[in-house]
Order: sequence, then structure tokens, then C-alpha cells
Amino acid sequence: MTRFWSEKTRRVEPYVPGEQPLDKKYIKLNTNENPYPPSPAVKEAIVSNVSKLSLYPDPDCTALKELIAPKESLNIENVFIGNGSDEVLAFSFMAFFDPDSTILFPEITYSFYPVYSSLFNINYNFISMKKDFTFHKTDFFQKNDGIIFANPNAPTGIYLTLDNIEEILLGNRDSLMIVDEAYIDFAGEPSAVALIKNYDNLLVVRTFSKSRSLAGLRVGYALGQPSLIEGLERIKNSINSYTIDRLALAGAQAALEDEDYYKETIKMIIRTRNNTADKLEDYGFKVLPSSSNFLFVSHPDYNAEDLFYVLKEKGVLVRYFKQNKIDNYLRISVGSSEEMNTFLSVIRELLEGF
Repeated sequence: MTRFWSEKTRRVEPYVPGEQPLDKKYIKLNTNENPYPPSPAVKEAIVSNVSKLSLYPDPDCTALKELIAPKESLNIENVFIGNGSDEVLAFSFMAFFDPDSTILFPEITYSFYPVYSSLFNINYNFISMKKDFTFHKTDFFQKNDGIIFANPNAPTGIYLTLDNIEEILLGNRDSLMIVDEAYIDFAGEPSAVALIKNYDNLLVVRTFSKSRSLAGLRVGYALGQPSLIEGLERIKNSINSYTIDRLALAGAQAALEDEDYYKETIKMIIRTRNNTADKLEDYGFKVLPSSSNFLFVSHPDYNAEDLFYVLKEKGVLVRYFKQNKIDNYLRISVGSSEEMNTFLSVIRELLEGF
């Protein structure tokens, strides 16, 4: 029944997350989750905090900020904590862009950006992509009130170098630029955080969901100069001061402290990603260069949507986007080596049977 919906509720087209089906056991390669469990220290930290659940958590997330800041060569005044990076992005749209302002983002990117734009009455213009799914950085040199893009990009996995990011920043000194680095830990390339000290118009958004194996805890953060962080805090404290619960804070802190575990799982994912890419190329797929924990692939002889549905029937979930320019591509999350070997076996059988 929709008669009590606001006009905004009627108008908005919500984001569609990847499937989380319960009907049977799947090999889940559709939501870019980490195939490995979090550090054992995370479980210990969570269990030790259960007895404290009658108390509110620290609304400022001070202990977590004190761990993040030195890792990034920043101060805690440069760190904002949110309930997953999606919430951090939502707060950013509210904090920095006015209704009827105009922002820019690539035409192929994280599909939450147009959703937030619509929800908060923000106009947006797409930056066209080239055939290789990169863009001309000079296309951002136009009148705008803000810029946002993912790096590495989603769903392509392509990384934009820091010198290109800095050129876009220099060409837009009066606009805020948000760089969404959900997948940066898989890139083996520098983060845009290195530019924060020199640019007050840069906000970098991160998540614990991917590389730290904490998608189920929902912790994200933003890094920027203090004036930007204060803006985010003002929005958060106007909605819910306690956005991060005690268990999430404890788990995130433990995950950050176990650096050796994190580095090892990242190394395994990158190795599996590269091996899978090589195999898919052997099977005739076009595989975009990936700096993330997923691969974006297309086959010249087989329809991506057909492959998507047949893979699902075979118990393998991947992501298909029915969208112009990418409607013959599949996004494949990198699972464990065992999961990817099974996936490759299924793919080989399917290609032989088509």
C-alpha cells in the first residue's frame, strides 16, 4: 500500500544489492565479499564485549580513530567513522551537496551514486567512458558542485593513478572530490590519502567490508581535512550519534591490529585473481585489468545474461548488470582458490555445451 508514501519515496529508484539467496547453497561470487573469515582476534574481541552491551558505545569511536589515523599518517581529526561506507557516502551527499546542485561521476561506476543523487535532490551529469572503460580526465574540467568516483572503479576494477587524481583536483579547487576506495587494498597501488594534506577539497572513503572480511559488521570511514570531517559529524549527530555498535567497534579494532593476517589474505586473493584472469583469457574471455577483488569479463561468442542464468542453475552466483555498454559483461568476485577452481570447471563445461 503506497498511499502514505512521500513524493520522494515514490520517485526514487532504490539501489539493488547482489543476491543473498537462501534456497540452496551457492558458490557466492556476486557481492565482492572476502572468501576468508576475519582474523581470529576479531571473534575474541567481540565475545569479550558481549557483557558490555547494556552500555552505549562511544559515539566518537575514539579508539578506532586512534588506530586508523597513524596508519594513514593522519590525526584523529582527519577520521570519520560510519556504519559501512555506504552510510559514509550518504552522509557525504547530505553534508556537502545542496539540493539542485550538480555533481559529476563516470557513467559506469558504483550504482549507489545516482540513487543518492535522486534521494537528496542532487542533479548529476555522467562522464563518458572510452571503449576501454577509462575516461578523459579533462571531461571533469567543467562547471560542477562536486565529483565522485570509485578507485579502483566498480564494476570494472580499473585503477586511476594518483597523478591523474591530482590533476582533477587541481582543475576543481572549488569543488569537493570524493574518492571511494572500497577496493584499494587489492590494488597494490598508492591511495589518494597521500594527497589529503595538500587538498582541502578531497575526501577519501574506505570500508572494512572487503579486505578486512567484515562485511557483516558494517564499518566504514572517511579521511579528509578537519573541516570535512566536522561536516560529516554534524550530519551523523543530527541522525544518530551511536551509528557504530560496541561489537562492530571491537571487531574493527581487532581487525586493524592483526596486520599480518590481513596481508596474507590479501596476497591470496590477488594471486587467485590473477590466476583466474589467466584461465578465463585462455577460455576466450576478454578480462579487464583488475586492481580489485573481482574480475569484469565478456566473451565474444556467448551472451553474458545467458551465462549468468546458467551459472546460477549450476550453483554459482555472479553479478550481471543490464545496463548500456556493460550488458554483455559479468562481474565475478574472487573467492577462495577452491571456489574459483570449481567456477572455472563449470565455465569450461558450459562453454563446451553452448
